[in-house]
Amino acid sequence: MHELVIRGGTLITPSGPRAADLAVEDGVIAAIAAELPGALTEIDARGLSVFPGLIDAHVHFNEPGRADWEGAATGSRALAAGGGTLFFDMPLNSSPCTVGPREFHEKYEALKQASVTDFAMWGGLVPGNRDVLSELAALGVVGFKAFMTDSGLDDFPRADDLTLYEGMREAARLGLPVAVHAESQELTLMLGRRTAANGRHEIRDYLDSRPVLAELEAIERATLFAFETGAKLHIVHVSSGKGVVLAAEARSRGADVSIETCPHYLCFIEDDMLQLGAVAKCAPPLRSAATQESLWTALLDGMIDIVASDHSPAPPQMKESSDFFRVWGGIAGVQSTLAALLKEGHHRRGVPLPEIARLTSGSPARRFSISRKGSIEIGMDADLTLADLDARFTLQAEDLHQKHRFSPYIGKQFRGVVRRTLVRGVTVFHDGAIIPAHGRFVRPDLTIEATHATVRTHA
Repeated sequence: MHELVIRGGTLITPSGPRAADLAVEDGVIAAIAAELPGALTEIDARGLSVFPGLIDAHVHFNEPGRADWEGAATGSRALAAGGGTLFFDMPLNSSPCTVGPREFHEKYEALKQASVTDFAMWGGLVPGNRDVLSELAALGVVGFKAFMTDSGLDDFPRADDLTLYEGMREAARLGLPVAVHAESQELTLMLGRRTAANGRHEIRDYLDSRPVLAELEAIERATLFAFETGAKLHIVHVSSGKGVVLAAEARSRGADVSIETCPHYLCFIEDDMLQLGAVAKCAPPLRSAATQESLWTALLDGMIDIVASDHSPAPPQMKESSDFFRVWGGIAGVQSTLAALLKEGHHRRGVPLPEIARLTSGSPARRFSISRKGSIEIGMDADLTLADLDARFTLQAEDLHQKHRFSPYIGKQFRGVVRRTLVRGVTVFHDGAIIPAHGRFVRPDLTIEATHATVRTHA
């Protein structure tokens, strides 16, 4: 008799949807069959789709030091409520930032105490820390994050070209990817200064100061460095179809590049930012309707590898200023990734469910060498999300489990409701309620072949 059987659901497997029961033993998927025998515990999944748990490769839960912005306790609960089972915490906006072994241990202890889901950690790549990247790798970071433009925090300075180039060389030696925030420092800085000098500080002025060109220039430079160093390059939050195409072209020529976008670029456009205001500010900013459509085209063509939330919250007072350039730039959306992809991707544009599972789970696990996670197969961790694809809801502030209950997704109508989330076979979210649990630290398994061959190349 199995410990747990999830009965009667439609499993979203790599080979396609499959109506079957699923058994769990010791937190691992032990059997999949049309009808399994009885179990000590059963979950009725009739009428539900069973996805592999979401792996959010890009969040800012800000532990330690800035838990008043968002902590791992609230952030991981919001993740679980949205169907997530594993997050990769960025090296900022915590204080101190994770740029060395001491800072790693401080973040590790904070996340271990607070998180209800499993967690992994990014290390930072900043001027002066190249010699400790190997120590961070030994401790288990999934890779190194660098900003090609101002990060907004003095304690996480941008990586100048030499820092980025030499950091990529070291990361290549260590076998770990480098993730870049790809915007041109020179373009954004000079455009921003000119705007300020002219006394312009409204939303439209901010949008004009961060054009798509700034993203394209930085992507081209980062992919050149990847060619020269042999590094694995991960380009985070690409906001434009042109940016995806530029990165994919470098990939087709042999660069080891993976491409991430975010649900807010797929759901909102710059007109929404003009209406919603500070709650929708991010960098790169939201784009035009035509640019958004080109991003969807790239996703439908299979050119995008990962969709991650880039959940970057802040206290309400940091979202208030008469000068829009001074407003904190970050969108709070960790709870809405799957709902957004189901509504805008699956129901509206016909994105197949296995493709949604690849974008949110399978590809992050492969790209970052995370063993036993990312798909529904025997021997994998029982990280599972049970969703009712046809149920509709309108997100309300009281539905959010994050620390500060504001988000551009509030008031948005969705089709597709997460009913239950399980981490290694243990329910951590069920019909609106969090069930307390203790997440585990997950580190990359570099014995896994996780090179560019595992990431889809656009034909």
